Amino acid sequence: MKTGLQAAETARIVALSLIGLVVFGLLLFLPAWTFSYWQAWVFIAVFSLSTTLPSIYLRLKNPAALQRRMHAGPAAESRTAQKIIISSAFLLLPAMMVLSAFDHRFGWSRVAGAVSIIGDALVVIGLGITWLVVMQNNYAASNITVEAGQKVISTGLYGFVRHPMYVGVLIMMAGIPLALDSWWGLVILIPAVLGLVFRILDEEKMLKQELEGYSEYTHEVHYRLVPYVW
Repeated sequence: MKTGLQAAETARIVALSLIGLVVFGLLLFLPAWTFSYWQAWVFIAVFSLSTTLPSIYLRLKNPAALQRRMHAGPAAESRTAQKIIISSAFLLLPAMMVLSAFDHRFGWSRVAGAVSIIGDALVVIGLGITWLVVMQNNYAASNITVEAGQKVISTGLYGFVRHPMYVGVLIMMAGIPLALDSWWGLVILIPAVLGLVFRILDEEKMLKQELEGYSEYTHEVHYRLVPYVW
């Protein structure tokens, strides 16, 4: 029975990945108005593999962690400020992709092929960091919450910055426009960084109130997002 359920969940992950492929295809090839866009094909393949394979691994090894990771979106947030921030953030990734595809179509900027490959590498690194965070912290989730029995994690990536998952998100977003042959797409990083700053400040306010030992942790690990900067 357990094996059957695991197989069903794995099939569900694959199905969601296929749906994601269709959505990504629409977001990229429609504004680019061509299928002759190798950067988009490579990016879709890289992104899909970097999300699907870790999802299947976690489903087999730590399904509870995967469930927390997949429970995302404005409806999953309990704080009004976070609902607003996440609603805005959910628009940024598709906006970045569409802008980059339009840039490719009209030639507003040109990215060297080698730089596009570097962009794909940044996407892999960024997504890899987010999945590594989930593996190091079973309570890491896409929404902000404190669960019963949750403890502060101060080892691994949490020993360098207090919010390593967001570091991974920023690295990924920095890589996407480059991977898609666009410099102008990097403009979307500005609201993305501002949104993360507001999210982190509100998140830490809650964690200090509800998560035992978090205030002490902030004195041990001084930087929230970028070492020696903030």
